[in-house]
Formats: sequence, structure tokens, C-alpha cells
Amino acid sequence: MLKIKSWRWKNHGLLLLALVFLMFLTGSAYYWTRENVDQLAKWRNSRLSPVIMIPGSSATENRFDSLVAKLNETAPVQHSLLKVKVYNSGQIIYSGHIRARDDEPIIVVGFQNNQDGYDNIKLQAKMFDKVFAQLQARYNFNNFKAFGYSNGGLIYTAFLEKYYDQYDVTMKRLMTIGSPYNFNEATLNHKTQMLADFIDQRKKLPTDLTVYSIAGTENYDSDGLVPLGSVEAGKYIYQEQVKHYTEITVTGGDAQHSDLPDNQQIVQLIQTDLLEKIDRNQSSGKVNATP
Repeated sequence: MLKIKSWRWKNHGLLLLALVFLMFLTGSAYYWTRENVDQLAKWRNSRLSPVIMIPGSSATENRFDSLVAKLNETAPVQHSLLKVKVYNSGQIIYSGHIRARDDEPIIVVGFQNNQDGYDNIKLQAKMFDKVFAQLQARYNFNNFKAFGYSNGGLIYTAFLEKYYDQYDVTMKRLMTIGSPYNFNEATLNHKTQMLADFIDQRKKLPTDLTVYSIAGTENYDSDGLVPLGSVEAGKYIYQEQVKHYTEITVTGGDAQHSDLPDNQQIVQLIQTDLLEKIDRNQSSGKVNATP
């Protein structure tokens, strides 16, 4: 009887060990699967190369609705539209979504504080930094393209010089439209404090960046609001600091400042110089993107 009892206890112990071992294998498999799912999700999201747009003063996150619609008219792959509004309290509200399999969504960031002035530009850049950190953590993209209209270009410049280097992410291209780098001043004879600061901090700009600065000219020296000389002052910030810097002037119809985002010439420039070049293979249904 003693031998039988001992045998039973021994088998119970073996059974317990087997159960513990099985639980260990199950737990390990779960965590291995979970880790791989997370890695696959990060790999999928790393294919994202969003276009992040910032509008100008007095504009909201709805400013580029018409522009996005025009881009989607001829896009081989439709761009999703995600809108972000940043309140003065720090609250961030999202509307819209990024569609599955859309590797180049458009994200528009608008501010409750959308007023003009250098102090506001610095504050908006700080707010954008908070939004950018949240977007990058949520979607895990490792590169993006930037589009700044009017003061949006100034916000991006402040962001690049003060906040950008803390991120392990690449801004591939920046396109600014009608951005008044010297505010309302037409010449450098009157250099604003903002322009002076931008020039002073230009060494912090990423050296691998491609920048396009586009100006509209309703007449020969202005787009009706921003002096041409103020837009051209951007070269004193970016030229010889980034990889490529190109100035482009748009004339003719819809070259007034308020019309620039919907100007067909600018729409084409966005398609050819800012967005990825996408070729659709009709026979296989594959889409290949190149920088």
C-alpha cells in the first residue's frame, strides 16, 4: 500500500509539472504571437508616408478640403483625409480616418489659435510638436511629406529648427505656398525678428531635406497680400542648409494669396514634386511608389 501511495504522489507531481510546462509553452506562444503581430503592425504602418498639411492664419482644419478633392480626381490611389484640431487647452480632436492600404494619407492640422504674429507662430509650432508626437506614436510612420500654406510654412520652419531633431523620422520634402518669411516686409532692408531668428537657427535644419518655396504673383511684386520679397526671403533660411531648395513663382489666374491652395498649377506641383510618384501595374493590380 505504501508503494501504491508513493506511486500516486509521484504521478501527481509529474502531472503537475506537465501542466506547468504546458502553461509555460502556451504563455510563451501567446507572447511570441503578440510580439510578432505588433511587429507586423509596425511594419505595415512604417510603409505610411503621410502628407501633413498646415493651413495659414484664420484658417481651420477644413481649409484644404477642395485641394484634397482635386488631388483625388486624378490620383491612382485615393488619399484618405484625417483632420486634427488643436484647442488652446491642449485638447486634440480627430475627425476622418486613414483608410486601410492607403500608404499616403493626407493629414491636416488646424489650430483654435490660428492668429497671425510671431508669438503665435512660436506657440503654434509648439502645439504642432505635440500633435506630431501623437501622430507618429499612433501610426508609426518613419517618413512624411510636409505642406505649409502661408503661415503654415512659418510654423513648419519653427518646428524644424526647434523640435524636429528629437524624432527618429524623416521629413522627405517640404512645400511652402505663399509663406511670408519676412511678414509684410518687401525687402531685407527691414528684417523682422522672426526672419532674423530663422536665419540664426538655420544650422538646425535637416541637411537631407528637399524644399520647394512657391510664390503667387497677382502683380509683379505681390500675391495681393504677401510681398514677393517676403516669400523669397526663405532662401536666406533654407538655401545651402538643406539638400535642395527651389523657388517657384505662379502667375495668371488664381494667383491671389487666398486662391493659391486651389490654383491648378500648384495642384500639379504638389502631384509632381511633393507626392510619391506612383505607377499602377494594371495587369497585376500592384501599385509601386518611388520617391
